[in-house]
Amino acid sequence: MKQFFKFVAASMLGFLISIFVIFIFFVIGISAMIAAAGNEAPADVSNNSVLRIDLNYPINERTISSPLEGLNIPGFKSTKSLGLNDILASIKKARTDDNIKGICLDLSGIQAGMATIEEIRNALIDFKTSHKFIYSYSEVYTKGDYYLASVADKVYINPEGFLEFSGFNSDITFFKGALDKLGIEAQIIKVGTYKSAVEPFILDHMSDANRLQVTSFLGSMYDHYLLSIAASRKIPKDSLFAIANELKVRTAVDAVKYRLADGVRYKDQLLDELKAATGIDKKKNVNSISIEDYSGNAGKTTAVTGDRVAVVYAVGEIAGGEGSDEVMGSEKISRDLRKVRLDDHVKAVVLRVNSPGGGVLASDVIWREVVLTRKVKPVVVSMGDVAASGGYYIACGADSIFAQPNTITGSIGVFGIIPNMKEFFNNKLGITFDGVKTGQYADMGSIDRPLTPAERLIFQREVNRVYDGFTKRVAEGRKKSQAYVDSIGQGRVWSGTEALKIGLVDKLGSINDAIRSAAGMAKLKDYKLVNYPVMKDPFQSLFDNSGERMKDYVTRMQLGEEYTYYKQLKSAVRLTGVQARMPFTISVK
Repeated sequence: MKQFFKFVAASMLGFLISIFVIFIFFVIGISAMIAAAGNEAPADVSNNSVLRIDLNYPINERTISSPLEGLNIPGFKSTKSLGLNDILASIKKARTDDNIKGICLDLSGIQAGMATIEEIRNALIDFKTSHKFIYSYSEVYTKGDYYLASVADKVYINPEGFLEFSGFNSDITFFKGALDKLGIEAQIIKVGTYKSAVEPFILDHMSDANRLQVTSFLGSMYDHYLLSIAASRKIPKDSLFAIANELKVRTAVDAVKYRLADGVRYKDQLLDELKAATGIDKKKNVNSISIEDYSGNAGKTTAVTGDRVAVVYAVGEIAGGEGSDEVMGSEKISRDLRKVRLDDHVKAVVLRVNSPGGGVLASDVIWREVVLTRKVKPVVVSMGDVAASGGYYIACGADSIFAQPNTITGSIGVFGIIPNMKEFFNNKLGITFDGVKTGQYADMGSIDRPLTPAERLIFQREVNRVYDGFTKRVAEGRKKSQAYVDSIGQGRVWSGTEALKIGLVDKLGSINDAIRSAAGMAKLKDYKLVNYPVMKDPFQSLFDNSGERMKDYVTRMQLGEEYTYYKQLKSAVRLTGVQARMPFTISVK
């Protein structure tokens, strides 16, 4: 009885805490919305200011507004973060802003893929055409940090700091051993020599084919990385390769010795240089403004009139329905594509794809809308960090495709996974199943038993059929023979540079290059940009799926660095049925 009352008391306490938290969030949200209503104008910029860029948060394609931004109350602090769109717009704006005399990069673990970093890096290179300065400072430069910092006029590092310059690596997590211990068999049906999405469930190491493709695209990305740094730092590429290969940079002094950095500095010394560069007295503080505060309404439009170019953001795993922040819902994207197709003011469309793929059916639904839109107005695809498998499926129907050299794309292949959990249920849990069926295949795909040979053949034929349709879509869109598409398909992953050579993309360039191309195809000189899907109201976004968000937040806090593996496993659970998806989560380190 005592335990019962303890349980009841704990449950009541948990309920009361939940109600209290919801109430606090409600009050905070209302207060923040009221405050935000009067603070939408850009922050004032003092004369002789420095734009400070640190980007110490995950960079999404677009800025996701939150009603909690800027709050700083005991036990809770929420800072503003920018999406790639506003980062690029702010740097562009600063280039012609007379109050901004230069940029200071204060980097420490930029959280973005290489193609996203490439977009920002190119924007900084364009900023330098204004003859304003860029300084970079960090205590620790990761490989991504340094790639961005290498464009700076001066690269400084803390005397006891570290600059990571050792080459690229990419790891894959394999689950076969865990599945074996649990008594779960992953029954695989696939098409494609390189369609290695299934490997983590049936192997404990990389296959030869997978190792070949990873070596190829990782080498291509690394080659571009070295070439870009070589151009910025005026160091021969071969020298950079040797510096990394032999791990010659082990201290801050080494970084200066091998010309990757221009000097060692403490923060106070950097500030003195910034004062001198902006004409500020040493006794005064540097006039600086963060890019988050500076962004204001940069690149945003109100009351759009006249000719328009629509940018439709297709981001996340592809699935049916409305989707979410992390899942690209085929219903939502299709609806927006229909909207821009039927809008006479929209003269051209840019489809921004950043997706590892997903469900074949959902991908085909979106592809259909892309093709229909292309028939009435130009459609240009801009690829982000990854636009592969289903992500490439929805892109191949466009007039033209832009990618960054370090975009991950291709992966034209199909697979299916049907788990056999008979041993797990029977031997691990002591659960058995029995039943009645009126047809031979009435329970086909059941997870409590293995597939029969006849069922496996049926699934294989379906996967073959879908792959045939996928390669036909690509062949038609890219004006290639289906046999050629099959030869570069087979599930193989390519870098953007490789994809250009084999005809999967048309040009290497940024999202702004794609926008200019789309406008040119529509013969537009004066136009406005409109973005889809329409962003949710911040307050509504706060409470949408709030339970799931809170659970995910707690899990992230508990797991720390191991959260990545949890996300991979959670994603793997969804890989049932026929999928056109990236082979695995690619993380370049």
